[in-house]
Amino acid sequence: MPPRLRILLVDDHRILREGLCALLSREPGFEIVAQVGDGDGALKAVRHAPPDLVVLDVHLPDMNGIEVARRILAVFPEVKVIMLSSDHSHGSVHEALLAGVSGYVLKENATEELLRAIHSVVGGQLYLCPEVSTEIIASYRRGQLPNIEPPGPKLSTREREVLKLLADGLRTKEIAERIGVSAKTVETYRHRLMEKLELTSVAELTRYAIREGIVEA
Repeated sequence: MPPRLRILLVDDHRILREGLCALLSREPGFEIVAQVGDGDGALKAVRHAPPDLVVLDVHLPDMNGIEVARRILAVFPEVKVIMLSSDHSHGSVHEALLAGVSGYVLKENATEELLRAIHSVVGGQLYLCPEVSTEIIASYRRGQLPNIEPPGPKLSTREREVLKLLADGLRTKEIAERIGVSAKTVETYRHRLMEKLELTSVAELTRYAIREGIVEA
């Protein structure tokens, strides 16, 4: 018997969420493992038991859904994410794609398209609903490319380790003992991180680490 596809539904509109839950529950091989209404609930659900797929609203009451997707995929890159949105502007779509999502479906067509999108992304394909594809093609033809900042600088394994420990609140001496280096070396890493990331304090490093999914919020 083939494994079931474990799905997490995230949308703050209860009626829509329950309707999609009913729709997907009727599909053979699909299992709705949880349904939540905000980003914090989504992150907690994924940390508790990573699903195979997350259907995720872009506009959530506590945080942007694309940021939620970015945090999920930073820790669980094998999870597939399909965004649900009423916005098909090329800027929003490109931001979602840069975050690593596998699909983008408009809410107005969700009941008709979501099953098609899920089967596509589970099969390893990228799925963009027709309205989104049309908008992107038109934008490129007009030369109107979105102004999105490129990904930040790549950190080494040791830099990420030091950043995580700093963000977890450990002091220089504690970090040095934890990773087996001198306190001076830890200070060097801290200064290097600030220069590379163009940040000026441990508080800013901590916010960066949370945003990038290096530590939990």
